[in-house]
Amino acid sequence: MTSSFDLAQRLQQRRQQQLYRQRRLLGSAQGAQVRVDGRDCLAFCNNDYLGLANHPYLAEAMAKAARQYGVGSGASHLVLGHSELHHQLEEALARFCQRPRALLFSTGYMANLGTLTALLDKQGAVFEDRLNHASLLDGGLLSGARFQRYLHNDVASLRQRLASSEASAKLVVTDGVFSMDGDIAPLPQLAEACQQAGAWLMVDDAHGFGVLGEQGYGCLEHFALNHQQVPILMGTLGKALGTAGAFVAGSEELIEALIQFARPYIYTTAMPPAVAAATLASLQLVQQESWRRQHLQQLIRWFSQQALAEGLPLMPSSTPIQPLLVGEAERALALSESLWQKGMLVTAIRPPTVPAGSARLRITLSAAHSQADVEHLLDALLQSWREVQGG
Repeated sequence: MTSSFDLAQRLQQRRQQQLYRQRRLLGSAQGAQVRVDGRDCLAFCNNDYLGLANHPYLAEAMAKAARQYGVGSGASHLVLGHSELHHQLEEALARFCQRPRALLFSTGYMANLGTLTALLDKQGAVFEDRLNHASLLDGGLLSGARFQRYLHNDVASLRQRLASSEASAKLVVTDGVFSMDGDIAPLPQLAEACQQAGAWLMVDDAHGFGVLGEQGYGCLEHFALNHQQVPILMGTLGKALGTAGAFVAGSEELIEALIQFARPYIYTTAMPPAVAAATLASLQLVQQESWRRQHLQQLIRWFSQQALAEGLPLMPSSTPIQPLLVGEAERALALSESLWQKGMLVTAIRPPTVPAGSARLRITLSAAHSQADVEHLLDALLQSWREVQGG
């Protein structure tokens, strides 16, 4: 049978370009030390920034809720899947984010698609940072609104595009912390540009929530921005909070509109109630155990200072995402493999996830890492870098 899809050819081309992706098999809980593909190693590539994914307090909260509520929600939120635990978590997230309401989604990807497609139509315009996460870009394209991308973190570029738009509704969308570069968006300046242009600002704070700010509220606390300046906040629960799912927080009208019009919310089974219970427990620890953020920031400062002093091409970042710019995909793979042979797991990130010629190692640090772990990483990284560079 002849197929017009040419899947074999496309796959072979991806292999030849050194862009083929393969899954590793995790045989342990997440943490600083993990078992992967049958080998014990130090992991510097997960998003468990506060080391909560395997915390016993969360595990017990989840187990207790599973015994009471079962392991599945059994329905969408609007049918019979919205449990008391889901509702408690939404209320807790709203309080934590200092917003009137919050709404749970099963994934961050769905939260972004749901929000953008619910709010925008052909009469609107959406303006997105060129390096936004794929879910934000996909949501903007699927919304039907006029779609424009401004230069990365370039407020002047955004202002120019806003000024030339005659759309009835304008929505500016940005990551708070960019997932592959680790830099933070200039949110105060973006918020000012939006207010002057009569636009709304939406921030995807997946990689800042729980990590940035004295209380862990994220990028908005980091910059002391309120919900008038940033009307739409999206955060994920599967990174710093260590569980799964996502939420959107904002005004009463925003949340009600999403309940009515966000298709990924309406037509998806709710997350298991036990996951909501574990997230409530995690949110308590985020607020009570500030030492996790303090320890993480110490590790970030030490690693970035030492790596740059040794001449390693780290990209500018003050967050747990510390990208090492390599360039070509083949060299990034070789460097990742060299570290793997030394007991370090660091993922090579290649196009199309990042632009051509900017392949990198995406090094992520966690509060679960010790100072010795990070020193070990740096030693191995320096050795591997010399090997791959040819001496």
